[in-house]
Amino acid sequence: MEQLIENILVYSVTLLLCAAVIFFYLRRQKRKSKRTEEKIAQAKLDGLYEPVSLHPVIDVNSCIRTGACISACPEKDIIGIVNGKATTINASHCVGHGACFHACPTQAITLVIGTEKRGVELPHVDQTFESNVPGIFIAGELGGMGLIKNAVEQGKQAVENIARTSKVQHNASWDLVVVGAGPAGISATLTAKKHRLRCLTLEQDTLGGTVFTFPRSKIVMTSAMDLPLYGKVKLFETSKSELLSLWIDALKKNQITIRENTKVEQIIPKGDYFEIETLTGEKITAKNILLAIGRRGTPRKLGVPGEIQEKVAYRLLEPESIEGKEIVVVGGGDSAVESAMLLAEQNNVVLSYRNEVFSRLKPKNSERILEAAASGKVQLWFNTNVVEIGKEDITFNNSKTGEDVKLKNDLVFVFAGGELPTQFLMKAGITITKKFGEAILKHN
Repeated sequence: MEQLIENILVYSVTLLLCAAVIFFYLRRQKRKSKRTEEKIAQAKLDGLYEPVSLHPVIDVNSCIRTGACISACPEKDIIGIVNGKATTINASHCVGHGACFHACPTQAITLVIGTEKRGVELPHVDQTFESNVPGIFIAGELGGMGLIKNAVEQGKQAVENIARTSKVQHNASWDLVVVGAGPAGISATLTAKKHRLRCLTLEQDTLGGTVFTFPRSKIVMTSAMDLPLYGKVKLFETSKSELLSLWIDALKKNQITIRENTKVEQIIPKGDYFEIETLTGEKITAKNILLAIGRRGTPRKLGVPGEIQEKVAYRLLEPESIEGKEIVVVGGGDSAVESAMLLAEQNNVVLSYRNEVFSRLKPKNSERILEAAASGKVQLWFNTNVVEIGKEDITFNNSKTGEDVKLKNDLVFVFAGGELPTQFLMKAGITITKKFGEAILKHN
């Protein structure tokens, strides 16, 4: 009898302990869920809830709340758990690296471009990265994958596909011409060298393409990538200059030269090959073309009087060499904010943004710029549009009050995004379609 009572007591204590553990666990999960719901509500107020481009879509029926997607994401508060299921929070901050996609043990995540309401224009490409025009391939940001690791992989895969048919005789000077020397273009060039293709790479600017237009201390978020003819490279947070040093080293070791400052104006089919015409009128022939030019294309202009002056620039390369100037930075994205903070180290800086609040900044940048404004390091002029740029001043219009304000000014940096090179692509016969919530990367 005593043994029975003792067993009942042991079982009772065990059950109570288990119940207590479950109770505290559920309470903790409820608190986490509530915090995530509060973050979602704030994201909606801040205009950060809706995705801008590539973003994760979660199948709640497959999600088993391991939290692997949250741990894998290098950004802040993109994904959270609500009522035991993963959901997006600040979807507009997603950079499309795909870490959550690969980390999910139940394959519950799909990477999607655009939404039902907001479409994203993309050129048509198939699984081999070939466009609707046979012989013209597209890789990297222009095709929807902007992250460096993904762009590198696409450039490599595109040329692997090209190499399979490159042995066919043709009348062109080159087996392949790569247009653009960003991550996809450099990876493609190295892969072409590996397959002994006659390859020429053209860059309208300087080495690094899109990466080189970042401010010097721009931090690039990425993960380990396999660079052709170079090996595995682990980059988690690195500066633009370090990344460019990597490109240069990889090209130098393989004795590859990029032809810089060569802008392609048009691509003309010539039977079994293409004729590429540059801005200077030079004509280059190629059997295949890989476009790795990025989505930004030509920097978007403000369209105001005085914009065509030496004092106006659309990128920032040497912030440390600018000192004691009255500077206006125009834009509300990460490039504008990062540039403003770099310039504020040695100058008086006004950051002009047409909207009332920042709506598409990475969390770290949002925190830093608000702190800089609070300390007086940077002046934030919301609801302002540039009306005219003078030699010694700049005029704004306040959209709230309707008043014009003139400000002394030495330099203007414009970060208003870029225009998709739609006309260039369409002239080459490439079909442009608008993607409304279509899967770019999904499990089979």
